[in-house]
Amino acid sequence: MAFNPLVIILKENKLTGPNYIDWKSNLDIVLTAKEYKFVVLEVCPSMPDNDSSEEEIERHRKWVKADEMARCYILASMSNVLQHQHQTLPTAYDMMFNLKELFGHQNWAARQETMRNLMTTTMTEGTPMRDHIL
Repeated sequence: MAFNPLVIILKENKLTGPNYIDWKSNLDIVLTAKEYKFVVLEVCPSMPDNDSSEEEIERHRKWVKADEMARCYILASMSNVLQHQHQTLPTAYDMMFNLKELFGHQNWAARQETMRNLMTTTMTEGTPMRDHIL
């Protein structure tokens, strides 16, 4: 079996919930490298019909294949509980939307915590100003 650093990135950084921001960043790297990221950013193109051009048919086929692969990467990189909750969602786009609804607020909460710490930090007596600022 060949060494695949992209798969290792996801395997070692499985989504558990609290690590959503870091997990999403790693997933973005992998999906971009594999050229599948577009499926988490856009909905599926409409199903081709008898009047569809070859270009429309190929675009839909490419999207469906990329979505299938992205779903596999997403499911393989999350905890078993989250896998079970998301495996029935039809597309990678739907999975990412749901995960953002569940865990996306963490970015806001982390920013608020950082601002609170910054605003309430006091200088320890006897500490040089340079050390306090750093």
